[in-house]
Amino acid sequence: MRHDVRWWWALLLLATGPAGAGGHDEGPRYVLVPLGSLGGSTSGGNGINDRGTVEGTSQLLDRRTHATLWKGRKPIDLGTLGGPNSAILWPSKAVNGLVAGVAETDVTQPRGERWSCSFFFPVRSGKTCKGVVWDHGRIRALPTLGGDNGFATGVNDRRQVVGWAENTVLDPSCVGVQKLQFRAVLWGPGENELRELPPFGTDSTSAATALNDRGQVVGISGACGIAVGGVSATHAVLWERGVPADLGTLGGEGWNTPMAINAWGEVVGFANAPGHTSDDPLFLPFRWTAGRGMEPLPLLDGHDNGQALGINLWGQIVGVSCAGGDCRGVLWMHGRVLDLGPRMHGLVGTIVNAGDIDDLGRIAGQSFDPATGLTTTFRAIPAGWSHGSPAEVEDKP
Repeated sequence: MRHDVRWWWALLLLATGPAGAGGHDEGPRYVLVPLGSLGGSTSGGNGINDRGTVEGTSQLLDRRTHATLWKGRKPIDLGTLGGPNSAILWPSKAVNGLVAGVAETDVTQPRGERWSCSFFFPVRSGKTCKGVVWDHGRIRALPTLGGDNGFATGVNDRRQVVGWAENTVLDPSCVGVQKLQFRAVLWGPGENELRELPPFGTDSTSAATALNDRGQVVGISGACGIAVGGVSATHAVLWERGVPADLGTLGGEGWNTPMAINAWGEVVGFANAPGHTSDDPLFLPFRWTAGRGMEPLPLLDGHDNGQALGINLWGQIVGVSCAGGDCRGVLWMHGRVLDLGPRMHGLVGTIVNAGDIDDLGRIAGQSFDPATGLTTTFRAIPAGWSHGSPAEVEDKP
């Protein structure tokens, strides 16, 4: 989509809410476009950029997971570094052809580590995993800090990439099979450029989860643990010019995790509920602003946990609201939480995850059809969209 058209729509959204929205009490409505898979029973959209490209994962018939793009309806398999699995797990918001994620190699973990990637794959291979970028479909491994593994999450239009990578320090705060310390990393814009982002205070480890085009980076800081959440997310942090600032908590211990940051520096994610430890977590969605700090977002009636996963320029937030492990994809706007399922024309089944929202109000996520048992990716387009047929939207320059 041309940028002048995109920003015309953005100004319309600012004035009236998402295209086709009714009054404030009604909220927006959407046309759901189901997207194809790579043959397996599960796929999901974890990001969507301002050209409508959906990024995420899809299982193959043998249950391997591969990073996947959907420009129209058909999936594009992005492949791996020679190992069985890869994934795009956080929103990659750039429109420059660069997306970030993780991919396994064909090298067995030399220290027997499980590493962060394996927690997202249904079949654990025991292979090393690297942060990667796909540059117009061409995969490139990102350098570590000297250790065996890495993990990439976000990318911006300045060709900067964030994530975390192991160094060579045997960290005594690691537990289980994790051995090496890891630190947040800012890669780019050059292919061989990388910069370590320090932990907060006296913490030993850090990890970056998202960034914006202003170069603001958010992530976590804490102890090594098992290299995924928990004590490694003792602090939610924001790095500006490489200096970390603590974003606070909702009162719980650990699991304080930013997931996305918009152009204004507003941050969303999830944090542990008051009274809960890192070993007994209860996730609550939050929104952080410089003026108000970290605040919880409301949940659907009868629900007790959730996560905020994406935010756009206009402060519309998407994620999940859950009763135990039964989740629904939701939209937060004007201080309210809205169940997306009843707002989707063309939905079969339920919306179980809303992974991201772009600046035109389009949403990427997952729906579940109980009749078939399939969990599939969707692109949801605000009702009233007029720039081409919603079902035929393509990623064109």
